[in-house]
Amino acid sequence: MSVVVTENLSREFGRVKALDAVSLQLPTGGVIGLVGPNGSGKSTLIRTLLGLIRATSGSAEVLGHSTKHPGEFASRVGVLIENPAFVGSLSAHKNLLSLAALRGIPGSRVAEVLKQVGLAGRESEPVRSFSLGMKQRLGIASALLTSPDLLILDEPTNGLDPAGIVEIRGLLKSLAKEGRTVIVSSHLLSELESICDHLVIIRFGKVLFNGPMSQMLDRTGAYIDIDTERDADRSELAKALKAAGWKVDVTADGLRVHAAKNRSAELNRFAAEAKITLARISVAQESLEDLFLEMTGRTDGELAESRAAAHGRTK
Repeated sequence: MSVVVTENLSREFGRVKALDAVSLQLPTGGVIGLVGPNGSGKSTLIRTLLGLIRATSGSAEVLGHSTKHPGEFASRVGVLIENPAFVGSLSAHKNLLSLAALRGIPGSRVAEVLKQVGLAGRESEPVRSFSLGMKQRLGIASALLTSPDLLILDEPTNGLDPAGIVEIRGLLKSLAKEGRTVIVSSHLLSELESICDHLVIIRFGKVLFNGPMSQMLDRTGAYIDIDTERDADRSELAKALKAAGWKVDVTADGLRVHAAKNRSAELNRFAAEAKITLARISVAQESLEDLFLEMTGRTDGELAESRAAAHGRTK
């Protein structure tokens, strides 16, 4: 059974189409990444799946139940949306104990979830002394109180420093290995690519990719970066390569030839036959981040800005 199924799911806010006929079948188990630029519809999709907002049209099911009746699956879903809010003067244990009492969950469950998220031994400390990463762990612990089959986390690494991001990645992988499904959203593919089993890429409310991470990896291309010994030869070599059928891009420090790495020797011979000496030749594989930027229409500058903004929130 699929953990989430949507069919032509749409949500409009006035003239803005936040979700545009989204049809998905997400597998049970593992980490599912929901990735897209800010404003792409990720949060709207999550809130619609949780029954927090109603779809304009289409349908959706979570754990086999319609999102029109969220009470039928709510106890089996753990959720963390945005930064968790806790009473700073209370300890981690007391904060979770209060939440457990409100939900009718045995207090013994608190110690179990604190251990799951790696906060055992820190449970007596006031939450105001916690780092942002520890607060995120505590938020995930609160989402685990009901022993959910499905865990949905909206931007759980937002604002964390690199060390905190690595910690949360490891935690998500360990939670998925316990048998539950973890859906995690992010605007940066680089934050999720090492842990995702399945990937959904969304932009302007439309799904651009939905499938196993391995399929996404198969779509990355190889290239060979070269540069000529003499600057004057660079444009001549580019023209000659294009005329011969090679796909070539001019970069800031040379030429990028889109070809498999085993063609590097052939490329070197081609330059030599054109009486052009190469000063540099190196082979590489296109990264998932490169492919993500291409699919979502984002520039390197926009990506840098989003990263800077994310790191700025840690200050």
